[in-house]
Amino acid sequence: MAETHVKTFTDPHEAAAEAAGLAWLAAAEETGGTRIARVLGRPSPTVLDLELIDDGTPTAAQAERFGRSLAHTHAAGADGWGTPAPGFPSDGPLRMGRSGTPFVTADDAPSTWGEFFAEYRIRDFVRRIVDTGGFDRTEAALFDRVADRVQDGTLGAPQPALVGDRPARLHGDLWAGNVLWPSDHDEPTGAVLIDANPHGGHGETDLALLALFGLPRLETVIDAYDSESRLADGWQDRVELHQLAPLLLHVFLFGGSYTGAALRAARRYA
Repeated sequence: MAETHVKTFTDPHEAAAEAAGLAWLAAAEETGGTRIARVLGRPSPTVLDLELIDDGTPTAAQAERFGRSLAHTHAAGADGWGTPAPGFPSDGPLRMGRSGTPFVTADDAPSTWGEFFAEYRIRDFVRRIVDTGGFDRTEAALFDRVADRVQDGTLGAPQPALVGDRPARLHGDLWAGNVLWPSDHDEPTGAVLIDANPHGGHGETDLALLALFGLPRLETVIDAYDSESRLADGWQDRVELHQLAPLLLHVFLFGGSYTGAALRAARRYA
């Protein structure tokens, strides 16, 4: 029997959302997507038994396999911009919707990535931060200018080649701590992913989050992804744009140095 990692939640809807998201990402493995840690059981409404991965230091071969497989996870697609995994509880945790809205549904999903990112990943976070005193009106206006440029198409670009102009199936919280490297080095997709916030988005967003807090052998991962699914011209210039969403989330949750980092990124694109 596989060893397990027991993850406990305060809200049963959080447990249900986690299980649904991991299952949705795991479905992409059938077409070459990155492997996802398995949910082995749910002994209570607030507890998940997850597959325990023996995490190690990545080899170059693992990093290359991860980059290629991540391109296929993205290519599996989503129902709409911002829509969560199927099975996400309708009264579940607020992860992607505007304040007071649980999440984006396929029926109300924005029609473009720019509209989604501007409203749900910039303006909504900024409104919440202003309400808690984190940004003043001048700082909020800076982010609003960036949102306007994203929404009207001035900022942004086509998706990676395997995705085209449709929503990619994102992990959604792809920082280095959620990328595990099996120490036996035999994992066909190179890495195993955990703790996702999956939704339909832009493929560059996952890659930008990998860069935000640093990932071992990131250059190898990016090169392999690009070899499998060609990145659009100028993607390097948009890394900080895609990092605005996690930075704003961290400003909302923690403040501190994240405030300055978010403002610096916004000034680049305003």
